[in-house]
Amino acid sequence: MKIRTTLTLKYTGVTATVFLICMILIYWVSERTRSNTFFHDLKSEAITKAHLFLNNRADAATMQSIYTNNKQFINEVEVAVYTTDFRMLYHDAIQNDIVKENREMIRQILQKKEIELHIGKYQGIGMVYPFNGKDYIVTAAAYDGYGYQNLEELQNTLCLLFVAGLSMLFGAGYLLARTSLKPIRDIVSEAERITASEISRRLPVKNRNDELGELSTTFNSLLERLEVSFNAQKMFVSNVSHEMRTPLAALTAELDLALQKERTPEQYRDTLNNALRDAHRMAKLTDGLLNLAKADYSKERIKMQEIRLDELLLDARSVILRAHSSYKVELIFEQESDDDRLITVRGNLYLLTIAFSNLIENNCKYAANQSSVVQISFWKEWAVIRLSDNGVGMSETEKQHLFSLFYRGEKEHTTEGHGIGMALAQKIIHLHDGRINVHSAEGKGTTFIVELPHV
Repeated sequence: MKIRTTLTLKYTGVTATVFLICMILIYWVSERTRSNTFFHDLKSEAITKAHLFLNNRADAATMQSIYTNNKQFINEVEVAVYTTDFRMLYHDAIQNDIVKENREMIRQILQKKEIELHIGKYQGIGMVYPFNGKDYIVTAAAYDGYGYQNLEELQNTLCLLFVAGLSMLFGAGYLLARTSLKPIRDIVSEAERITASEISRRLPVKNRNDELGELSTTFNSLLERLEVSFNAQKMFVSNVSHEMRTPLAALTAELDLALQKERTPEQYRDTLNNALRDAHRMAKLTDGLLNLAKADYSKERIKMQEIRLDELLLDARSVILRAHSSYKVELIFEQESDDDRLITVRGNLYLLTIAFSNLIENNCKYAANQSSVVQISFWKEWAVIRLSDNGVGMSETEKQHLFSLFYRGEKEHTTEGHGIGMALAQKIIHLHDGRINVHSAEGKGTTFIVELPHV
């Protein structure tokens, strides 16, 4: 069932329930008013007839004749007069005797002074009527034909109004739901047009302050993130293809050239060295891509443990020196503390080692003396690592794109690389809730500042 139909039915059901309750209350109040009014009329009629009889203004036969004649045309009130000791003085129609008085009723009337009765479809009263210093018991009963007829007409009118009102409510609810949900239909229609080739399309936002505006804005934000990821993926595939194609093409060319004719052992050795170098480049690129994929994992999927930064940086230093024996890495502790927790972080040892190895390697790669100075300190809840070199530095453009994937910078021809290391280091630091900044100027070296929350 569509939301439009559900809203219509719910709106109609709730409103119809309220409408029905109001009609029931109207009918109930009307019935109470009719009953109270009729009891008042009964009392007036009973007092009038009792006064006429006890004052000898009309004899019993005349009053009974009037009652009998009137009863043929109207719902005449049947009145009876008794003494307090249950002796009947007058009765309009003893043969009918609607009230059916007895001693218990007389005793109850004397005790309460006045009672009201419902005898089937008749209403009746019993009351103590004082006359000339004596108390008499007067009862009266009748059928309120006129009142019940009005109630029946009111009931028919209310039922008709309920049916007509329910129909109008359903129609109004349907139109209201259709109008209210029209923006959703527009959103659905626009969303159906968004495809991979038209991912730049956005949903219409008519009012940012209502719920639908918030939904459209949130969905548009999602589309923007998807578009960025989609474009990044296309760029990633394009760059990976390019980076993989270059060493593969060089490797293939070297081997083809070696097989074209007989070579000397030295020439074969040179060819194999060149092929090995290209294979190493491909292996390094593959490792970088795999590590990049791991850095995209969520924290819940990565094994975390407490790691001392001094031990971590010593491991990263060993990795760099094994790969590049000419590099120099100096570790300096700027502050001393007996609390090891100030230089202990919670993270993944493998990923953090890769991140700091990449940063140290970048320092050494562009430094004149191929060295990096690593300083360890702490501040408030952060462990701070500064990695500095005295190299060529970076321009403002290079700093802006430093952490972009596959960005090689303006000096890409002077050093080897694939443009993965800095982007990977940033991802790993952010994965560990850390921060990384770079300070650099052309000809003045580069300093990376990494802040990680300590335990």
